[in-house]
Amino acid sequence: MSPHRSTRLPGAGAHAATPERLNSATPGAAEAALLTCCGSLRWARRVAAHRPYPDIDALLAAGDEAAYDLAPADLAEALAREPLDPPVSRPEAPRVTYSAAHTALRAAHAAYESRFGHTFVICLDEVAPDEALDHLLSGLRSRLGNDPEEERAVAADELRRLARGRLTRLTLRHAAENAADDATGPRRPASYPDSPYVPV
Repeated sequence: MSPHRSTRLPGAGAHAATPERLNSATPGAAEAALLTCCGSLRWARRVAAHRPYPDIDALLAAGDEAAYDLAPADLAEALAREPLDPPVSRPEAPRVTYSAAHTALRAAHAAYESRFGHTFVICLDEVAPDEALDHLLSGLRSRLGNDPEEERAVAADELRRLARGRLTRLTLRHAAENAADDATGPRRPASYPDSPYVPV
């Protein structure tokens, strides 16, 4: 299951960052970084192939275009690479309330995966932390009523939105690392995490 909520996306300042490190990476390194944003190899290769990007808006537009063009097999590959059981932070709520909600969430996930044969994905970038659990549950329950074709389209759009947020955070993280390198000298490159966002 992949009910991810990132930290809220930065505002207009995010668009001042440039994907310099992604632009200068080798094709293999660029694809590896991009795969942390969307698990489709075709998507990652396509976004990497269109470098260099003058700014983050151009990168996000390329990511969107590549996501819209995913074939069913590419979508299945991306869904298969989403984390199955990300941690869910505990809201400020009584333990009994939280436990009941978590139990309901797991049951809904099991029902979803049984019905559609893939993990549930939803982008919660714009959802407040104290509303995330409710949003997850309502999203799961409402989407269980979709037919498989309709749900594939919804899941594809959620993956596209997740990729946008992850691309933004990847670019901002690289910009911060470059600034730190300029201040202190080059460091050993950090390995890419599974995802450059913070799950619920």
